[in-house]
Amino acid sequence: MLQVAGCWLQVASWLSDNYLEIFGAVTGILYVFLEIRQNIWLWPVGIATSAVYIIVFFTNKFYADMGLQGYYLVISVLGWYWWVNGRGLRAQGTGQGAQGSGHRAQGTGLRAQGGKQRAELQVSRLKIKTGITLLLIWLAIYAGMWFVLDRFTDSPVPAWDSFITSLSIIATWMLARKIYEHWYLWLIVNAAAVLLFITRGLYPTVILYLIYFIMSFAGLRVWRRSL
Repeated sequence: MLQVAGCWLQVASWLSDNYLEIFGAVTGILYVFLEIRQNIWLWPVGIATSAVYIIVFFTNKFYADMGLQGYYLVISVLGWYWWVNGRGLRAQGTGQGAQGSGHRAQGTGLRAQGGKQRAELQVSRLKIKTGITLLLIWLAIYAGMWFVLDRFTDSPVPAWDSFITSLSIIATWMLARKIYEHWYLWLIVNAAAVLLFITRGLYPTVILYLIYFIMSFAGLRVWRRSL
């Protein structure tokens, strides 16, 4: 009985010490499901997740990841505003015959929505020129972050922190442009994050990034159908 009580005390102590990280991991998982369903509540959930992980990463000296979460927080605020205000909607023009609300107009890349049409960005493949440009940009960001973290901070893992953050920046831009290959970058980012956070003992975050890693395979499969 004493051993069981001791185990429960250890669990309670761990939960008390890591409640903020656990909350961030739970909201991060919820964010993924809301994103899949294109539910507007993903934005406030994303804001809460990013705000929590700014604190978690700062406490654990992952300064580059902390800055990335700040970037995500700003994007979540903008995304929420754009979704609420219907950014990208335009009046339905004469002669643009949509085939009913919610159906894709043939050959236009527009979706009808109650008398209005929203221009849709189509899924595309990465062009060689764009790929080379992104590679050079990534190398510059990676090298710059590594130098700053190594010289001016007490980060215990400046190389890994810079690698994950810089690659996430590139992947996020590719996602915004609906470039199919961005899912491969997320596979690399999520796998590296899992290994890194295991070494730092951030186990709820490890679970979160494992889920992200698995969802990246689902993203590859679903987006391939749209090519």
